[in-house]
Amino acid sequence: MQASHIPVLLHEVLEYLSPRGGIFVDGTFGAGGYTREILEATPKNKVIAFDRDPTTQKTAEQFQKEFGNRFAFIQDCFSHMSNYLTDKVDGIVLDIGVSSMQIDTPERGFSLRFNGPLDMRMSDEGLTAADLIKTLPENQLANILYKYGEERQSRKIAHALKQHLPTTTGEMAEIIHHVMPRPTDGSDSATRSFQALRIAVNDELGELERTLDAAPRLLKTDGRLVVVSFHSLEDRIVKDFFVGHSAKAVHHNKYAKNEQEQGLFCILTKKPIQASDQETIQNPRAHSAKLRAAKRTGVPA
Repeated sequence: MQASHIPVLLHEVLEYLSPRGGIFVDGTFGAGGYTREILEATPKNKVIAFDRDPTTQKTAEQFQKEFGNRFAFIQDCFSHMSNYLTDKVDGIVLDIGVSSMQIDTPERGFSLRFNGPLDMRMSDEGLTAADLIKTLPENQLANILYKYGEERQSRKIAHALKQHLPTTTGEMAEIIHHVMPRPTDGSDSATRSFQALRIAVNDELGELERTLDAAPRLLKTDGRLVVVSFHSLEDRIVKDFFVGHSAKAVHHNKYAKNEQEQGLFCILTKKPIQASDQETIQNPRAHSAKLRAAKRTGVPA
């Protein structure tokens, strides 16, 4: 497996997923890093993998030849998994956000490092980033940059983008650099706006929220849900979901002892798990990764 395709927090994902025999869902198949390790952990494991990116089909075909009926691939958004799963599963793993393969392909338009079409779609359907800039009213575009990129200069950038209507990543970066000169710390002032448009194009936060909402109905009792995220917006959604669906203290009166009201999940990670220094050196993408995991209780969904 190429260095750019190293699965993030692989050891920790396997630890919390605990694939010791059962049916597991890899919601973000990509290059198949998590799927391969789950399948090789024991011949008793099966994986149903999802990915909306059509370029993953060739890798999926190789896995089907190698692992036979222990592996199934569905080319669709992971938020649609409830449309395909007929039985409850033992675990679900999600690696949220753009993959290294997508970032490293200039014609996909995900990266500031390469000049390419301003696309940013994880699939080959729907509006591109250039389409959004062209069709959205300026105030809505500014709201996207602020909400998903936490960009304080969102209104100035949105105004400049609407004036010039970029069609390539290089053009968009140049417009933003004109509005916001590059910082002296080596970072890029266009990064937050690129992130915001990518999230909007792919409805990434909506995808995550819909999958989390479906997870209690898809998992068996003691089934594991493991989510790896890469920025604060995603991590906050996962954290709030786990906290909101875990056991809560019930106060009857000031004299009675607190009782526990059992929730849908038992949280396995009190704090998010982050990559070691050694992993971040070997795989820089792991630097911002945070893993949260929870186990399904027997409470009906």
